Amino acid sequence: MKYVVDTSVVVDGRIIPMIDDGVIRGTIVVPEAVMTELEAQANQGRETGVIGIEEIKKIQRYSEEGKITLRFEGRKPTPEEIKLAKSGAIDSIIREIALKEGATLITSDRVQAEIAESKGIKVFFVKQERLDPYGIKIWDFFTPDTMSVHLKENVPPYAKRGSVGKLKLVRIRDEPSTEKELVDMATEILESARQNPDCFIEIERKGVTVVQLKELRIAIARPPFSDGMEITAVRPVAKVSIDEYNLGEELKKRFVESQRGILIAGPPGAGKSTFAATLAEFLHDRGYIVKTMESPRDLIVKDEITQYSPLENNMALTADILLLVRPDYTIYDEIRKTSDFEIFADMRLAGVGMIGVMHATRPIDAIQRMLGRVELGVIPQVVDTIIFIEGGEVKEVYELSFTVKVPHGMHEEDLARPVIEVRSFSDGEPRYEIYTFGEEIIVMPIKKERKKSYEVIEKALEKTIKKHVSNAEVEMISDHKAIVRVHPEDIPRILGRKGSNITSIEKQFGIKIDVRELERKNRMPAEIDETERYYVIGARGLEKRTVDLYAEDRYLFSPTVSSKGYIRVRKDKELGKIIKRELESGKNIFIVS
Repeated sequence: MKYVVDTSVVVDGRIIPMIDDGVIRGTIVVPEAVMTELEAQANQGRETGVIGIEEIKKIQRYSEEGKITLRFEGRKPTPEEIKLAKSGAIDSIIREIALKEGATLITSDRVQAEIAESKGIKVFFVKQERLDPYGIKIWDFFTPDTMSVHLKENVPPYAKRGSVGKLKLVRIRDEPSTEKELVDMATEILESARQNPDCFIEIERKGVTVVQLKELRIAIARPPFSDGMEITAVRPVAKVSIDEYNLGEELKKRFVESQRGILIAGPPGAGKSTFAATLAEFLHDRGYIVKTMESPRDLIVKDEITQYSPLENNMALTADILLLVRPDYTIYDEIRKTSDFEIFADMRLAGVGMIGVMHATRPIDAIQRMLGRVELGVIPQVVDTIIFIEGGEVKEVYELSFTVKVPHGMHEEDLARPVIEVRSFSDGEPRYEIYTFGEEIIVMPIKKERKKSYEVIEKALEKTIKKHVSNAEVEMISDHKAIVRVHPEDIPRILGRKGSNITSIEKQFGIKIDVRELERKNRMPAEIDETERYYVIGARGLEKRTVDLYAEDRYLFSPTVSSKGYIRVRKDKELGKIIKRELESGKNIFIVS
């Protein structure tokens, strides 16, 4: 009998078992095209090429032992044919040899088999037997609390074990791993990945292959990329529900009330991907369509959440498809390169809710990594929430907003500029301000604690100011300057003739005072009832607060609302007479708070 083997069956390692079982006897013809393709793959550092060459060497040993006869036939493919290998150029050369030799073609490629049969070539189709991904040797190194296994030739195996944030590096055994042991293990991993539809070879480069084998992410490295054969396998150690993070209802509501731009940041091994997967399932359970963009695909999520990899090795093409699919939220795991930030920003500005995962040692580092990659003015539109994960817990949550103001620490009005405010979600206090100064981008930390002396000065200054006007707000912004806000009609009274009043107050306190208009946000019509002796003005929701009364746009006075939610003014007093006069003139009374 005479057999011609193609690349697929050689790489699968199926020839040697068939010789051992007596299925193949006689002559095995290996086309030079197969050897050239394997050589090209091996030179590119791809594991498939290395495995295929090892298989040919085993067949050669069987030939030397007289178990079979081995011949190499045919021409070498041209460089152009090697480039077109995926289009079938190499397979065509192999079929020509089988036809010329009158041999049986052995293949595990379904398309190759069907085309060969259509040309009258006898075919032995080797159906791939699925190797159980949970039955291979790499799992022998894992225990329930193992997050990662680290194997390298001539080094004892190590593993990281424990819970998230409390991992320890432990030696699995004293005996070092051998190169043969690791090569056999790598072959087993790759075979299992090729044979199971839910396992993938994610990355294959010169000297390194990354495989997603069920929940394991496995990196196989060999020289020249590494200084020795190495296998690293990582898996999530826990599946956590959203309630275990103690996020609070306000933060959960923030996720679901509208599509947002969220960054999940933290150091390596902190539990970022675990939280991202948990958040993905939380959003899906709330009725959102969620997809992921991953390379490699290692998030452990429900089957309903589709996981996308780089289309044709280009994540921008994946983003184009997702914009057509129109998910509510997309998880981008993980963001590192400039192109990742650009894709994230483009999708967010297109209206897709985006959740990005990135490495950072501090929460603010997540934003700093965006500077220079995303235009400063659009950052708050791209990202409005930062969640910092450390030790498997949510340590800090920041929210971003955009405003125009004088930056913290500056005092002159003409220094006002666009500022990104980074505030703590828990207390609303500013933590950082980001703005341009000259040609530089400044990330300014804001000290949380104010000087206690400021509060003393503010109270004393407010008391002095209120000797001249009924209502005022005082804010110390530095040791030498305060801002006083009063109603527009009260400004002349504060300043005094030729500024005499304000100058006297400045000398008294030894500070410079900037007088500004008092801004009022809420304005509502006053509902006024009359009794025999009083005007009763309803002000529910403003209990114990000082408000302003206006007749149309004219300020009247600033009463304090009672604990029961109303303002009572005696008709026979001056304030009552003011209200009567305005009502008789047909003017509407407003409460401004």
